[in-house]
Amino acid sequence: MSSAASSARATAPASIGNVGVGFDVLGLAFDAVRDSVTAHREAEPGVRLGTVSGLVNSLPAEVEKNCALAAARAVLEAAGASFGCRIDIHKGVPLSAGMGGSAASAVAAAGAVNALLDTPFATLDLLLPAMEGERVSADPPPWDNVMAALLGGLVIAARLDPPLIRRLPLPTGIACILFHPDRKIETQRARELLSDNIAKDIAVEHARNIASFVAGCASNDLELVAAGLRDVFIEPQRLPLLPELASVQAAAIEAGALGCSFSGSGPSVFAWVPDGQAKACRAAMAAAFAAAGCPATPYHAPLISDGLRLEAVT
Repeated sequence: MSSAASSARATAPASIGNVGVGFDVLGLAFDAVRDSVTAHREAEPGVRLGTVSGLVNSLPAEVEKNCALAAARAVLEAAGASFGCRIDIHKGVPLSAGMGGSAASAVAAAGAVNALLDTPFATLDLLLPAMEGERVSADPPPWDNVMAALLGGLVIAARLDPPLIRRLPLPTGIACILFHPDRKIETQRARELLSDNIAKDIAVEHARNIASFVAGCASNDLELVAAGLRDVFIEPQRLPLLPELASVQAAAIEAGALGCSFSGSGPSVFAWVPDGQAKACRAAMAAAFAAAGCPATPYHAPLISDGLRLEAVT
């Protein structure tokens, strides 16, 4: 990219951390909503907050408290850039919803700033700068939402140091439905609920499930996907955060869903369902939330979603 570029706008999607069975290992892009970040080149080094719009009208101006600003700074520092940036943020992804709102902002900011560099980084090389943005939300930062928002599709973190990140195949003819209850759960708080130990029988069942799920996705075997899309490890520990989950899961499965679980740390709940049963599944989940007296906003997207997109450079 020419150094003459004065501004760039990038977007990144919502995402589903863990995808039920893959705690801190799997992430899925969910392109129902996106964050948009515009980076403006400025002569003064450093990063500064510009306008904020969308679902919120204000965000912290301190770099250490703002995911987008922290990611933008990390890209500039990694590149040894001599210029600075003003960062405009449009929030389309809800915060504290289990929809990867912080990761979407961090990835979009990293992508926008990257487009202003004389020699931009490859997309995968933006992972670690974006992780510095995610660190604002949770420290140490989880990988799942960031890698999914960056690369799109279903992504696995096979190794963390050095990173080995890969997109995985996805089954065809499947939709992803997500409901965001009218509650907020901070990622850090949700992680603090988790035990450091796991019983052997739970560990074996968890390994069986994640192996079945990944194998089913790779082979387009929906029976394997359904067998594996169950979280016996993390979900039981987080049930107090959303007592309504059990009834929503039951409604989704009865309506044809392959599986249903927390999206990331919650409170959002997602389900994978064959396209032909998606409408019925969405209605059943909505009815279950309503019966529990828990307002929830529905979202719907195809399984195969884009990740980071560079929308404009001027």
